[in-house]
Amino acid sequence: MTGLLVALGTVAVAMVIGFLVRSLGGRTRPSTAGAVPDELRRVLAPGAAVTLVQLTTEFCGTCGQARVLLTGLVDDTPGLAHAEVDLTDQPELAKRLGVLRTPTTIAVDAAGAELLRVGGVPKREELLTSLRPHLPA
Repeated sequence: MTGLLVALGTVAVAMVIGFLVRSLGGRTRPSTAGAVPDELRRVLAPGAAVTLVQLTTEFCGTCGQARVLLTGLVDDTPGLAHAEVDLTDQPELAKRLGVLRTPTTIAVDAAGAELLRVGGVPKREELLTSLRPHLPA
């Protein structure tokens, strides 16, 4: 009987944690990080007001979903660009950027300042609303 209760308790805790991770993923958070490292500055699109830098890894299961969403957003939004950086062989860059999961999307302005970031697959409308003040009218 004790084993059954432990198993049920473990499943319940896992479900709560899974729900929290899923509900918090994709939210746009403003950033106070300042300037991005040179490795990210190199991928910024010239002439774009904001570049969405998607940080990925080879084993990322949802990076394809994020890529489709971000490229679609870029196609529909003037002044917005998309770049992708694979962190698989760059753990030191991931550490400096404070990336704990992929995909992570960082919005960077033309001057190289981090504006906001999203952990997980972004929520399209929330991301677009957060970006509007930084895009041409």
